[in-house]
Amino acid sequence: MADEIPQQTNDAAQTGIDSQSESVQSLNGKRKADSELKSTESQAKKMRESGGGSPEEGHDNGGPGDAEMTTTNQPIAGAGSEEGDKLMTKGELKRLRKQQAHEAWRQGRKEKRKEKRHEKQARKRAEKEAKIAEAEAAGLDPVAVLRNPDPWTPCPVPVAFIIDCDFEKYMREPEIVSLSSQITRAYSQNRRAKYQAHLWVSSWQGKLQTRFETVLKNAHINWKGVQVMPGNFCNAARSAKELMARDGDEVIDLIKPREDGQPALVLDDRQPDQAEPESAEDIDQSVVYLTSESPYTLTRLEANTCYVIGGIVDRNREKGLCYRRAKEHKVRTAKLPIGQYMAMQSRYVLTTNQVVEIMVKWLECGDWGDAFTSIIPKRKGGTLKSSRSSVEANGEDGGQGDGDDEEQEEGEERGASGVAEDGIGADVKTKAHGSASSLSVP
Repeated sequence: MADEIPQQTNDAAQTGIDSQSESVQSLNGKRKADSELKSTESQAKKMRESGGGSPEEGHDNGGPGDAEMTTTNQPIAGAGSEEGDKLMTKGELKRLRKQQAHEAWRQGRKEKRKEKRHEKQARKRAEKEAKIAEAEAAGLDPVAVLRNPDPWTPCPVPVAFIIDCDFEKYMREPEIVSLSSQITRAYSQNRRAKYQAHLWVSSWQGKLQTRFETVLKNAHINWKGVQVMPGNFCNAARSAKELMARDGDEVIDLIKPREDGQPALVLDDRQPDQAEPESAEDIDQSVVYLTSESPYTLTRLEANTCYVIGGIVDRNREKGLCYRRAKEHKVRTAKLPIGQYMAMQSRYVLTTNQVVEIMVKWLECGDWGDAFTSIIPKRKGGTLKSSRSSVEANGEDGGQGDGDDEEQEEGEERGASGVAEDGIGADVKTKAHGSASSLSVP
């Protein structure tokens, strides 16, 4: 009995010590949380007083940066609560502040876009009022003056562009977003073209389909002249050929067979060993897969022919993917004649929509040089080889080549965006392998 009393006393003492220790830890946790919150509020106050409270003002690129992450004065989840031991880690605090700064930046960007939209509407109203005043002063009917001219009617041609999207397993999430923007731009450019080709998107499934149906709100349903299907590019080609056979499209001179018998695909002298038997009976002559690994170069487009562009944005990680796919399905292959017409300062990667735009432009002008210079941005340093040689002969610095070269703004989401998002390019080697149309310029 005498031994039990000291033991009970020791247990009680130990219990008291443990309880006191837990209280101290809880108190320390509360103090740390309160200190974190006060520090955050103090920094946010200083930023507001110095005029740097907007995330957009601290960076030229308009995006939220590290400096703005401390501008939030919202309470931190778990901070200052009774459970001091459930504090957020430094990494969690940093992510939360970054998220809050990004949300503030997005809201500011939304307001700026709204202001620009209102300014544009006001400018259009002012221009309209000025036209009405001029018409009345000249004794003309204002309604007739304001009437838009009749839009020109596009001319469908029996040529099909197929974007093969069966490469999802090779792409990351941002690259799928970029591909969706490129497909949107490709549709837009073909839709506005003087000569419209038939546009197909094959292997329509997975994350790409989900993105169009959710984030992009099924915008593709209202597209005209575009077909999407879950089957592969061979199935799309069969459907496209049936459609072109019965549609009565106009066969313009550029896509008619040449009287001199010039072939549409020319074998590259540097790659004679890799030449596939193009005339073999088991090769589908009506389908051409664009790929930079092909030993053949495309000289012109042909009527009733499908041109396949590989819908993959992979920053050229996967080499020869589209070429192997074309060989497996026994179709012809070719690359765009970029090297024959353009002198590039460095390797350049075309996006899927750029490949479509180049071929659409060729249908309009029949000149690959003009098509390349009008699509490839000048900032990439590309010049027509004929222009460069003539400039060097005159002892002058190299020029930009012929044609007005506009830089493409690749969406935010570049767009499409464009999203464009941020312009992740596909390896465009004339093939259709990176970015939906991967053709790279050496």
